[in-house]
Amino acid sequence: MTAAFLILLREGIEASLIVAILLAALERMGRRDRFKDVFAGVASALVLVAAGGTAAYLTIRDYAGSRVQTIFEMFTYLAATAILTYMTFWMRSHARHISSELGARAKAALDGRARLGLSLLAFQAVGREGLETVVFMLALVFATSAKGALLGAALGFVASMGVAVAMYHLGKKLNLSLYFKVLGAALMVFAAGLLADAVEDLQQLGWLHILRHPLWDTSHLLSEESSLGDILHSFFGYAARPSVGQVLVYCIYLLASLLAYLVPSLLRRRPRIEPTRAAEVLAAPQPTAGEPVQG
Repeated sequence: MTAAFLILLREGIEASLIVAILLAALERMGRRDRFKDVFAGVASALVLVAAGGTAAYLTIRDYAGSRVQTIFEMFTYLAATAILTYMTFWMRSHARHISSELGARAKAALDGRARLGLSLLAFQAVGREGLETVVFMLALVFATSAKGALLGAALGFVASMGVAVAMYHLGKKLNLSLYFKVLGAALMVFAAGLLADAVEDLQQLGWLHILRHPLWDTSHLLSEESSLGDILHSFFGYAARPSVGQVLVYCIYLLASLLAYLVPSLLRRRPRIEPTRAAEVLAAPQPTAGEPVQG
């Protein structure tokens, strides 16, 4: 439930943010009449995403408990991890410039008299976020309870709409860069759990024959089927009987991804000597041995 809430919160805010930027750009250009093109693209994307997600769920549900479902789960976990990692790093690097980029693309679409271009921009933005959400939700439904995942998704969607409205009223007062940075780091933890689930499926299928020995067994203390165990599994990747391979992959991915995600930001904050000031310091005459230093 927690992971589904965070996923829908992030995806909902990103999609609504992109649509809001497109609408704001059109308003600045005095083209409110083209709002309908943006909304048409949004509606088309939502219909496509809903149809695709429903079809995928109904299709795989017919194979519940079979080897086919395990294979589908495994590929879903891997795809969700890859997409989540990519989009988190992409948003971190583009958060500051996304407004100007989308504004320029909207203006280009109008200059080219391509009304369809605005619809395609909105369709691409919402469709991409929607398809990513479908992949994540399928992975969550397979890994945890369907009711909990759907409840978390519903709450996350409502919260994301609330944040979107707040962003509209607050304007630039909301630090989007910090928001995506904090939420991105949290979702890296979720991605590590999905990757560990993929390793478990690979071992169950017999496609990975190494590091299969269970490292511990805490099922008597906290079962994955319990409410708390379900929450810990869906967000932190908790497993009652994890294999050595699961734990290794989880730790290596989490450490590497968080370092790659957070360290560059920390390095950019380090104070640096300005080039001109550094040149002055180096060019200044140095005192010789025994010569008093001038204050």
